[in-house]
Amino acid sequence: MSEKAKVATASLAGCFGCHMSLLDIDERLLDLIQVVEFDRMPLTDIKRVGRCDVGIIEGGVANAENVEVLRDFREHCKVLVAMGACAINGGIPAMRNQFELADCLTEAYVDGVGVDNPMIPNDPEIPLLLNKVHPIHEVVNVDYFLPGCPPAADAIWTFLNELLTGQPIALPYTQIHYD
Repeated sequence: MSEKAKVATASLAGCFGCHMSLLDIDERLLDLIQVVEFDRMPLTDIKRVGRCDVGIIEGGVANAENVEVLRDFREHCKVLVAMGACAINGGIPAMRNQFELADCLTEAYVDGVGVDNPMIPNDPEIPLLLNKVHPIHEVVNVDYFLPGCPPAADAIWTFLNELLTGQPIALPYTQIHYD
């Protein structure tokens, strides 16, 4: 019996939809755990990534903690996969890039609808926001990009199967079209 591939996942600035699509492979998860050992991911609740064969990141890079998590992943994973629009191009979180960070904070915490106690938080427990939201390839080297918002479960399944078996990754149009 061959050794199982070690896979880890993490979510940065995004909606967690890519992880939901991963879960949407449904009963095929049982097939996946026959060939994969999961390291850090929401299902395992492991907080720090160990040495892994494949790291899958969803979400953009919006704060100092995202940078730290991403760099740690890159260091510990042989192959790094940017999964979803936020990881690939910043996605919805990057919509704030057209505005100054101070203006965004003022709108959200001072002038926003329904704000009862207007003040911009300044707590050392809150990660420092970056001036812009970045796709992950602007911070670390990425080996593969899996597009979608989120990618379809079938696309994730095909991608993982081909990657883990050493086949060329060739997602059919039916799994990646958005028309």
